[in-house]
Amino acid sequence: MGIQPESSGISKAQKLAEMSKPAVVRILDYAVVDWQFSGTNPDVAEYMNAVQYRSVFGGSGSGAIISPDGYIVTNAHVVNGSQLKEEEIANIAFEQLVGEIADYYGYNYQAVYDYMVQYTLYTNVEKVLKVILPGGDELAGEVKSYGGMDNAGKDVAVVKVEAKNLPTLKFGNSDNIENQDNIWVIGYPAAANSDVLSQDSSLVSSMNAGQISATSKKTEQGSPVIQLNAASTHGNSGGPVINDKGEIVGLLTFRGDTVNGQEVQGFNFAVPVNTVKEFVNQAGAKNKKGDIDKLYEEGLIYYWGGYYKNALEKFEAVERLYSKHSEVNRYISLAEKKAPDSKKLWSDYSTIFYIADGIFLLLIVFLMLFTFVMKPKQPKPAAAAPAAVNINVQDILLALQKQQEENKKDD
Repeated sequence: MGIQPESSGISKAQKLAEMSKPAVVRILDYAVVDWQFSGTNPDVAEYMNAVQYRSVFGGSGSGAIISPDGYIVTNAHVVNGSQLKEEEIANIAFEQLVGEIADYYGYNYQAVYDYMVQYTLYTNVEKVLKVILPGGDELAGEVKSYGGMDNAGKDVAVVKVEAKNLPTLKFGNSDNIENQDNIWVIGYPAAANSDVLSQDSSLVSSMNAGQISATSKKTEQGSPVIQLNAASTHGNSGGPVINDKGEIVGLLTFRGDTVNGQEVQGFNFAVPVNTVKEFVNQAGAKNKKGDIDKLYEEGLIYYWGGYYKNALEKFEAVERLYSKHSEVNRYISLAEKKAPDSKKLWSDYSTIFYIADGIFLLLIVFLMLFTFVMKPKQPKPAAAAPAAVNINVQDILLALQKQQEENKKDD
């Protein structure tokens, strides 16, 4: 960009949010199980008919895009359902179904279980792994590497979607973090999905600030984890923990114990990004930024500095490359409205000066050419004719006479 427009009026947190959120996604991992029920209990039959003999089992989490071509990092437990066998999924879904019926009618769980296990069979299991981009696109995901759920310190998965020109986040180095470093957690907490909010609100991620509480803790298996005090809840799992440079330093993975049935904030843990890198390498992925990131960040810097016309050019370039960008259309609209009040960059003025200097230089060259090359030459004066010689006959005669006398002496 050359000159960096002034943007000191924008807080660090706001800058990080606007630059980072387009690369944070929601991940849905679930299975649909179809049932066949042959029992005669009217309550169970009524319930099965109401749910159309179908159960949905699974959950949601968050993730971060790390490459323009669609590689995403998240927790292994967020995509665990996609790794289970059909029978395992059916068993879990059956227990869930029994619990729903028992709760709905106030029956004893074990009694319902014992009855339904005799008359219920699963006929089909459909596994779904879906990535919802901030712009609203829903893409099928495929797990490329998976750390498993036995060790929270390796609670990492890499998911691939078919896309291009996606916004990304850059990896930092978790070895460089210190206690009390400022961090931010970004994701899609389930607690933010309220009935009073619009459907579009489910596409908006949340960002919470906090600090690193401890850097040297380990799981029972000896894997390092980072403790932090930023608020988080269900749905945040797999979301990026970023530093003040906007770099990923970890992935949120699990929370501390509950007290009186309530989650205790301030006891949250993250997988260090250097552990995440191991699984990214296994997946054959590379963490890199794309043209979208550069253009969007330059546009934000121009916009925050009051250079709305310059910002508009950058945002429109982003829109041409990736029309589903979650933020760019809003910024295009804002920049268009503010364009009449746009500041001018020095580079815009210098371009005018360069043109003027060029014209002035051409004039000088033209004058020099006219003076020294194109000016008509003055005719040279004619060469002076040789002076006329007067021949004296008497001198010639004397010379001849002298010559004759010399000849006689020789004889």
